[in-house]
Amino acid sequence: MRPFDELLEESAALHGHLCPGQILGVRLAMIGCREVGIDEPVSSKSLLVYVEIDRCATDAIQAVTGCKLGKRTLKFLDYGKVAATFLNQDTGNAVRVLARDDSRDAVAAYAPAGMDKKAAQDYAYKVMPEEALFILEPVRVDVPGTDLPGHPVSRVACDRCGEGINDGREVRQEGQTLCKPCAHGAYYQPLGTALGSREG
Repeated sequence: MRPFDELLEESAALHGHLCPGQILGVRLAMIGCREVGIDEPVSSKSLLVYVEIDRCATDAIQAVTGCKLGKRTLKFLDYGKVAATFLNQDTGNAVRVLARDDSRDAVAAYAPAGMDKKAAQDYAYKVMPEEALFILEPVRVDVPGTDLPGHPVSRVACDRCGEGINDGREVRQEGQTLCKPCAHGAYYQPLGTALGSREG
């Protein structure tokens, strides 16, 4: 594994600035990779990472591991927790690393007096012992074939909107094969006829 300072610099560049979440995320990723036996994560084809929050730490985890949503090696689960699970697909070893909620309360014990809140967190999160920042839990992760990196395993069309659906994400409802937006509602509301409409 490359040095912490080098990884933090790359992470901050990807994220756009240095913040406490970047420091936590870099340390979290380094620990997760270490615990599952992956020393060079960016070049590894064995690592899968499940992140549980869409905030600063996730950019740091991506920077350290090289895992990406588009390559299907980074999985996002919207739990709202600063946590990630690291899986070595070759060995099956997996660990969930959770940032401790009480670590903020300990910042004053590690940062020099007189720093503002952000500077104190930045400083403390770099030097605090691992056990003061994180909880590590060995876990088992069963990855379905439809979640693995590589070409799509399946593709079907939605019976209602006609859009294609990859990798078993379709829903069977009242005898129809539907995409999730048609079955449960979408995050968007169409405002008119789509450009390049499916009709004609």
